[in-house]
Amino acid sequence: MKRSILAIPIFALLLLGAHALRQGDFGLTAAFALMIGLIFTRQAWVRLILIATLLWGGCIWADTTVEFIRFRQALDMPWKRLAYIMGGLIVFDALAIWALLGQTCREFFDRNEIQATTRAVMFILVVFGLTVARSKVSFPILLADRYFPGWGWLEIMLLGFYAQWIGGKMLPPKGHRVCRPRLWAMFSAVFFGQLALGLMGMNEMLMTGNLHLPVPALIAAGPVFRGEGFFMIILFSVTLLLVGPAWCSHLCYIGAWDDVMSRLGPRPAHNALLSRLSVASRMITLILCIGAALQMRSMGIPGVTAVSYAAVFGLIGVGIMVFISRKAGMMTHCTAFCPMGLVANVFGKISPWRIRVGSDCTKCGACFTRCRYNALDESRVKLGKPAISCTMCGDCVSACVHKQISYRLPGLSAENARTLFIVIVVSLHAIFLGVARI
Repeated sequence: MKRSILAIPIFALLLLGAHALRQGDFGLTAAFALMIGLIFTRQAWVRLILIATLLWGGCIWADTTVEFIRFRQALDMPWKRLAYIMGGLIVFDALAIWALLGQTCREFFDRNEIQATTRAVMFILVVFGLTVARSKVSFPILLADRYFPGWGWLEIMLLGFYAQWIGGKMLPPKGHRVCRPRLWAMFSAVFFGQLALGLMGMNEMLMTGNLHLPVPALIAAGPVFRGEGFFMIILFSVTLLLVGPAWCSHLCYIGAWDDVMSRLGPRPAHNALLSRLSVASRMITLILCIGAALQMRSMGIPGVTAVSYAAVFGLIGVGIMVFISRKAGMMTHCTAFCPMGLVANVFGKISPWRIRVGSDCTKCGACFTRCRYNALDESRVKLGKPAISCTMCGDCVSACVHKQISYRLPGLSAENARTLFIVIVVSLHAIFLGVARI
């Protein structure tokens, strides 16, 4: 009988869904219905997002109340009864929150309690990020809104659910090592799959309909040539601030190819020549890309011609992946060719995130055979930190059975720092999955 108290939050969500339906927002109505269904999973994180949703619902009722009263006052109509009714809805919403905070609901939502807060935070971050993106962009940025106008809220809800699910899988170190390359490859497949469908005539798959070549070097070279279009630079910079060079190991749509190729080869082994080339060779490709973009712009080279040069550069990179990375078992393209990889490694230092090796390291070498970015060897272990080519992929963290390699963030323990890192990088992955299109 005590569980009958769940009827209060369920009915509160139904009222919010009915309000969304009245406004013609079918996607939001479906999202509220999905949240009611999640109640019966008894997952502990669901209780937390229900509380957050009803807090937001209270703001919706308050804003609607003000809007209705102003409308009636403008028409010189009675409004006090309306105010009492709307006030009752706000009170009922607060009652639903109180019920969820109570002991009965705490006992009902008893599954995966250890990960509850972390998974709820990932869900909320993704929903918030996609909501802001959807509201601030002048065109339908979500696929659901393009094919089914008004249903974007359901896509947002599903991506939030996806984020907490994969986040739960990646929180254990071993899960991070296993899931990261698979999710990264899936992200790249979705990105290029949408491009392929767009080129075949499904224009809704393309974000603006204005194609650019999906080569990472063009993140910097493209705006230099065009003199505009700084969205990707801003997105790249914000990512560096949030998670440092982890862009290269979690979010780069081309880097996933290099990862796949390297995994078709042998176990990685530190390469001294590649270490010496890592900065110099990528500095050369960066200067060449920026210099070529400036030169072509000054000469008035047509965009089609510039794209053809960029395509050649991209194909050289693919060749390096296929013929060198696959043979070496090392991500040669990312560590010795990609200019944006160097930018990420250098400017990623503005982020406070670090990978550090503890002083009690046994020098067993298990991490050497996991690092595909050529960032760890005996000398780097003695120094207590990886080389500049490190992208914080985390494979070394999960490989260290002695727990001597860890993520570090000032003010947090190693365990909490790693948890926060996973929360941010998984949230970015889910948000980019929703909005990253050509």
